[in-house]
Amino acid sequence: WWNMGSLLGLSLIIQLLTGLFLAMHYTADTSLAFSSITNICRDVQYGWLLRTMHANGASMFFICIYLHIGRGLYYGSYMYKETWNIGVVLLFLLMATAFMGYILPWGQMS
Repeated sequence: WWNMGSLLGLSLIIQLLTGLFLAMHYTADTSLAFSSITNICRDVQYGWLLRTMHANGASMFFICIYLHIGRGLYYGSYMYKETWNIGVVLLFLLMATAFMGYILPWGQMS
């Protein structure tokens, strides 16, 4: 239970690095988006691994977030008002970032 924060940090770093490397090869043009994904998976060394780690890393990140929140609820950490409110604000920021990155460009890279 105590390693949940380190798992969150590790998965966040993996997300940032794989996203950065994917962004180097991705083209956002609507006519070239899918061919750039094909290029990443076929022609970039370990591009398929970067894409898979980035997609599954997001799921792992949110599972770790929910486990972290569940642990906080179980141990009564909501009694620390300032800390809990900062966590709620961070959760809202995470949800907004996920919406901007994965929901809005639906049909492109995601």
